[in-house]
Amino acid sequence: MINYISGLVFVVLLVVGALVLIPVGMETPAIAAALGGGWLIGDIIIASAIHVAAQWEKGVVFRLGRFSSVKGPGLFFIIPLIDQVKLVDTRIRAMDIPAQQVITRDNVPVKINGVIFFRVEQVQDAIIKIQDYRYAISQYAQTSLRDVVGQMSLDQLLGEREEISKAIETAVERDTSGWGLEVTGIRIQDIEMPEDLKKMMSRQASAEREKRATITKAEGDREAATNLAHAAQTMRGSPGAMQLRTLQTLDGLGPTASNTVVIALPVNLIDAIDAVKNALDARTS
Repeated sequence: MINYISGLVFVVLLVVGALVLIPVGMETPAIAAALGGGWLIGDIIIASAIHVAAQWEKGVVFRLGRFSSVKGPGLFFIIPLIDQVKLVDTRIRAMDIPAQQVITRDNVPVKINGVIFFRVEQVQDAIIKIQDYRYAISQYAQTSLRDVVGQMSLDQLLGEREEISKAIETAVERDTSGWGLEVTGIRIQDIEMPEDLKKMMSRQASAEREKRATITKAEGDREAATNLAHAAQTMRGSPGAMQLRTLQTLDGLGPTASNTVVIALPVNLIDAIDAVKNALDARTS
């Protein structure tokens, strides 16, 4: 954030000094020049004492090289020429984890990349205890990703992304606990595998789907056969069931002119034949 207030104070003091020294310069230019130089130096010192930190920033103040305090957000003052300020952004940051070549537990080479989300929680620790916390946490994230994925099989890597992300996040938090950083999340973005392995997995998935389809069809045929057997038993126990079924079949053919149905034997004749057959069976027994 640009410090407009410091520049405004510098300009105001410079204008006030010019208005005061102009009458003096008309009478004694040498004295006016000396006073003007002193006023300019004092103006610079006073303006440099004014600092502004945005809502997402905090200022770490070092007094003669030693940590003094944390200022901000907002307007704050320091002692010129003695204090130094380092502004730190405390917003959540997203940083890419470069693609890492990793060999899984079942000896499959994969390439994985991800993203880490973190924020500075204790600004003094992030500045004092680590030289470059962005670079350091990026390196820890890369090494933790390789260590965690190296202990997983390929099936676990493909099916347990959330658990792997949490394991990497825990490892990074443990290693960076004293740096004043808070890891808010780690996500795996992409997993690249060899092409021949992708083809084998595709064939395996296709075979699995075909297997499920065959099993589903076989179960459907079995249920259909069972239902047909029950229907046959029901129709056998009802004398008029076969006639109703025949009439229903004829009705299902539709009234269109293209359908011609020829009944070779009347239904009543078929019933008479069945009655004679049953009588002969009864006499024989």
